[in-house]
Amino acid sequence: MPANEWVTALKAAGEPTRLRILLLLAAGELNVKDLTVILGQSQPRLSRHLKLLAEAGLVERFREGSWVYFHLSDRTQVQRLTRQLLDAVDPLDREIQRDRERANALKREREAAAQDFFRQHAGDWDRMRALHVAESEVESAMRAAVGNGPFKLFVDLGTGTGRILELFADTYERGLGFDLNQAMLTYARSKLAAADTVRAQVRHGDLYNLALADGAASVVAMHQVLHFLSDPRRAVLEAARVLAPGGRLLIVDFAPHTLEFLRETQAHDRLGFSALTVNQWLADAGLDVRSVDELQAAPDQGPNKLTVTLWLAERPALGSPNFSRSNTLLLQESQ
Repeated sequence: MPANEWVTALKAAGEPTRLRILLLLAAGELNVKDLTVILGQSQPRLSRHLKLLAEAGLVERFREGSWVYFHLSDRTQVQRLTRQLLDAVDPLDREIQRDRERANALKREREAAAQDFFRQHAGDWDRMRALHVAESEVESAMRAAVGNGPFKLFVDLGTGTGRILELFADTYERGLGFDLNQAMLTYARSKLAAADTVRAQVRHGDLYNLALADGAASVVAMHQVLHFLSDPRRAVLEAARVLAPGGRLLIVDFAPHTLEFLRETQAHDRLGFSALTVNQWLADAGLDVRSVDELQAAPDQGPNKLTVTLWLAERPALGSPNFSRSNTLLLQESQ
């Protein structure tokens, strides 16, 4: 960073409350209301501190519904400076310990609320899981398809409980999950915090219009998402847009089936997808299909079991013969 940016960052961090805010955000995302509870200061005052920290590039903000959340900056140089500053703070300082205790109490309250939500819906998910091959087998196949990384940015679309971010936590530098359901996001945050998955964050976001730059993601996962969408092809095109050259898109969903009750009881909009259909969407998005795998339940597991299909596609790498073609296709789709 230029010298003037270093000075601005140091000035912003060089105030007791702002340093306490940085320490709290190092442990996870928080909104202004959270910080008022933890720090015992007024919202206008904390908003001012957060504004200065954001202007200095030390923290970043994002909107989730009517709430605005904050997290430490993702910029490498700023991360290094912030970590050096925070590592120098005495963890036994009484004020810092009190902040940490209040933050942990707040997290426990949220986890309790999230667990209540999960218990209310657990029966639905259990019934859904019973309809197809064991989830452990699906997850093993996903890991085998995508590989072990390392990936700079792993994006999970329709993140739900955050399970996929947990599953791939050892493969990425940063994980980002998007979902529209606020209750599920709360549950996902509590699960990721409990698992100490500090490199993963979740966001409220529209899968048709992601708040990510073109080519930002190394891997994009769509696990059991497309069958809920009214326009799954459009979601695939948007996932492809944010995929970097050489990046991978993993889609996991059901093969075509006839279980009509899933429309009413599970809000499924589509009853599975054929390999031909999804392959065409991936081609329309300018991606190369690398593999299509089907996971079928064993005959002794009973009738009417759903087949789970995994599609792995890749954005052509820079300089490859297909790269210019894929960019042209995306440009045509956006016009």
